[in-house]
Amino acid sequence: MASTDTEVVELDGHRLKLTNLDKVLYPETGTTKADVIGYYNAIAEVMLPHIRDRIATRKRWVHGVGTPDEPGEVFFQKNLDASSTPSWVKRRTITHKSHSNDYPLVNDRATLIWLAQIAALEIHVPQWRVSRNGTQKNPDRLVLDLDPGDGVTLADCAEVAVLARRILIDMGLDPMPVTSGSKGIHLYAALDGSQTSDQVSAVAHELARVLEADHPDLVVSDMKKALRVGKVLVDWSQNNGAKTTIAPYSLRGRFHPMVAAPRTWRELARKDLAQLDYTEVLARVKRRGDPLSDLSAGHLDEEVHGAAEDRLTVYRSKRDAAKTPEPVPDKLEHSTSGRTFVIQEHHARRLHWDFRLEHDGVLVSWALPKGPPTDPGQNHLAVHVEDHPLEYGAFEGDIPHGEYGAGHVTIWDAGDYDLEKWRDDEVIVTLHGTKGGGLGGDRRFALIHTGGEGKAEQNWLIHLMKDDAAKGKAKAQPETQHKSQPKAGAAAKATTASTSAERVAPSTLSAKPISPMLATLGSEKDVHDEDEWAFEMKWDGIRAIAEVRGDALRLSTRNGNDVTVAYPELATLTSLADGHELVLDGEIVALDPTGRPDFGLLQTRMGLTRPGDVEAAVTRAPVHYLVFDILELDGHDQRKNTYDERRATLEDVLRPPKKDPVQVPPAFDGDLRHAVDASRDLNLEGVMAKQRDGTYATGRRSRTWIKIKHHRMEEVVIAGWTPGNGRRANGVGALLLGIPDGDGLRYVGKVGTGFTDAMLDDLATRLAAHPRKTSPLTDIPSADARDAHWVRPELVGEVEFAEWTPTKRLRQPSWRGLRLDKAVADINVE
Repeated sequence: MASTDTEVVELDGHRLKLTNLDKVLYPETGTTKADVIGYYNAIAEVMLPHIRDRIATRKRWVHGVGTPDEPGEVFFQKNLDASSTPSWVKRRTITHKSHSNDYPLVNDRATLIWLAQIAALEIHVPQWRVSRNGTQKNPDRLVLDLDPGDGVTLADCAEVAVLARRILIDMGLDPMPVTSGSKGIHLYAALDGSQTSDQVSAVAHELARVLEADHPDLVVSDMKKALRVGKVLVDWSQNNGAKTTIAPYSLRGRFHPMVAAPRTWRELARKDLAQLDYTEVLARVKRRGDPLSDLSAGHLDEEVHGAAEDRLTVYRSKRDAAKTPEPVPDKLEHSTSGRTFVIQEHHARRLHWDFRLEHDGVLVSWALPKGPPTDPGQNHLAVHVEDHPLEYGAFEGDIPHGEYGAGHVTIWDAGDYDLEKWRDDEVIVTLHGTKGGGLGGDRRFALIHTGGEGKAEQNWLIHLMKDDAAKGKAKAQPETQHKSQPKAGAAAKATTASTSAERVAPSTLSAKPISPMLATLGSEKDVHDEDEWAFEMKWDGIRAIAEVRGDALRLSTRNGNDVTVAYPELATLTSLADGHELVLDGEIVALDPTGRPDFGLLQTRMGLTRPGDVEAAVTRAPVHYLVFDILELDGHDQRKNTYDERRATLEDVLRPPKKDPVQVPPAFDGDLRHAVDASRDLNLEGVMAKQRDGTYATGRRSRTWIKIKHHRMEEVVIAGWTPGNGRRANGVGALLLGIPDGDGLRYVGKVGTGFTDAMLDDLATRLAAHPRKTSPLTDIPSADARDAHWVRPELVGEVEFAEWTPTKRLRQPSWRGLRLDKAVADINVE
C-alpha cells in the first residue's frame, strides 16, 4: 500500500479515505500509519476468522505510542461514535447492567483498515460471538493467559503452557499457543458452544488451581500482584463473559510494533523463543500459513455467517420475481447501516399498515392491523413478519391477485429515525416523519415483544411514548391515500430539508418557537481529530431561543414556554439586532460577584411573572443572555449551514458592547485539553465540543455536539418527600426521585443535601399543591417509602451525583434546584 500522505481506497465495495499516512506511530522503529495499514491489509485473511462476529473494543494511540521517556496517550474505546463511524461498519448493541454500547464487528477487510486509519492499534474481543439479533452466544473457545511475574521469563511461560496442555488434552481439548506480543503466552482451545461463559470460566479457574497445586514454585492462580513475584500467573478470568483478550494477529501498543502471534508447539520448545514484530509475523504467515486456523474451523455459525441462508431467504420463498412487481434481490447486500423507516398502507385481504425500520442491511418489519397508535394510553398489535430488502422502502404499486400479500400498497410516511434501544424483546425509536406524512411529524414509539410460543411469538405491541403526546397527536386514523408521499432514504431526507429560500412574514413572531438542538453527553475520548471541532464553554443556566422581529422579542425555553416577561433586561436584543430579524440560540445565566454562572441565583428569577417581583429580581439577580448560535437571519434559514458558517454570521451580525446583558462568548482558541482546563479553572460546568462541518439539528440530540462535563448531572422527577429531623422535622427532609422509564416512573433514589432554607420553603409550598395518595413510582423499596408524602410527578429538578450504582440508583446525589424550564417529557437520562 502506498505511503503518500492521503489516499482514497476501495475495499469490499466501500470507499475509505486514508489520511496522515506518513505519521509515525512507533517512533523507536519509525513505523508509520501506512505501515500499520499495510500490515492489517496483508494479515486480514488469516486474522478475520478469529475476530468475526465478536464485539470489538479498541485501544487507540491517536498520536502514536511515544517513547519510554514520553509515552503516547492511549484510550480504550467500547462505544462507537455514531457521527464518525462509516455507515457500512457492521455493529451490534450490547446491553450491560446499567447501559448499552454499540460495538463494531470486524467482519471484513474494510472495517479492519478503517480501525487502522483511526489508530486503533489493538483490537480486543471476547471468547463468545454475537448473533445477528444482538444475543450473546455461548463461548466457542477457552483462553488461558500465562502472565509472567517479576523475575520470570518467556521460557518459564512456555513451560507452564506445556503443563497446561497436558491437562487440556486429557479433557479432550487441543490447545494452541499465541505469544501475546507483550510479555506472556495465551493458550486457546476450541469449544463446542454447549457451555455458558460462567461454566467455562469455572473450569478454567479449577484448571489454574490444579496447576498451582502441582507446581507451587512456578504457578500462581491468585491475581494479587504480591503473590506473582517469581511465578507465572495463570489468568483464567478472561473467560468471563464481560472480559476481552487481545485478538490473535493484533498489533500491540508497545514501543516496538509487536504482534499477538500464533505459534507452534515446536517453537515454544526452542530456547530462543521470543515475541514477534509485525514484519516477522507477515513473513511467517507467507511461509507457513496460520498455525491457529483449526481454532475457528468448524465453528462458524450458519445463522450468523449466512453460509446456508441470509436474512431474505424467507422473504424470497414467498415471492416469485416473475409474477410480482416487488423487489426480489438475488442476494443480501450488507453494505449499509442506515436509519431510514417507511410505513406503507397495504390494502390486502385485510387493510393494515406495514411498519419497517432499516437495521443491519434489511427492513425489519411489523404488520399493524390498526395502524400506528395515536394515543399513549392505547397500544396497538404489531405482528412481526419476515425481513424485507431495503429496496422495499420505495415500493408502491399493486401486488397481483393470487400472490402473497396481494393488494394495493402506498407509502403512508417515510424518513429517518433515531435509535434509542434495540433488543430481542424491545425496540425504541423516534421517527422523523415527512411534511404531510401520516405521522404528522416526529413520533417516539416503543415496540415490545409480548412473549408466547407458536404463532404468539410473532406478536408485539407498539406504544406511542407519553412524551410525544404533549407535542400534538398524530392523525386520528391513518388516511387511505398518499399518492405523492416521498420514498424512503435519500428522497425522504430531501423532502424534510428546509430551504434557505423560505421566508417568514417580516416583524411577525412565528406561531411556534423553534425547538433547540440537543447535545450528547460524552468525554474527551469522543473528540478524535481536534482540527474538525470547535470548543466553547458550557454555561450553567437555562437554554433559550430568542426571536427578534422588529420591535418584537420572544424568549422561549427548551419546552416552548414563553419567558420574555421574566427577563426584561434582555430586551436590548431588539436594538442590538440593528434592523435584522434574528432567531438565536443561547443560555440565560445569572452571574455571581466573581462573574461566574450561579444556577442557584438564577433559580430566584425563574417562574416570576408579576411586574413588581420581576423588577425587584432584576436588581437583586440580573441575568445575561450568552448567544452561541444563529438559526435564522432576515427570514433565511441558517440551520443547514455548517457550524463555522453560522458562527461567522453570528459574529458579523451581533456585536454587543462589553457591558450589555447580551453577549457572544468567544469560541476557545486552543485545543480540547486547554479548553477543559480553562473551564475547570473558571469553575464552569464543562466544555461543548462542536463539529465544524455540523449542521443544526432542530429538536434532536446529535453527536455533532458533545457536552463534556466536570461533574455528573441528572434531571429527575419529584415523586414525593419524607419529613426531616431537627429543624426540618415539620418540613421536607428528603425528596424521592424518579425518571421516566417505559410507561412508568422508575425510582432512582432520594436526595437530602444541597438545599438552602429558601429552596426548602419554596419546595414545601409547591409540593403542597401537588398531593397524591399513592406512589407514582414503580419500584421503590418499602424502607424508602416509609413515611412518604406522595405528589403528582410534575415537577422536574436537577441533581449532581457521583455515579450510577449497579441497581440503577443515584450515588451521593446533591440537589441543585428545580428546572421550571423543563417538563417531564424533556428528561433525557445521561
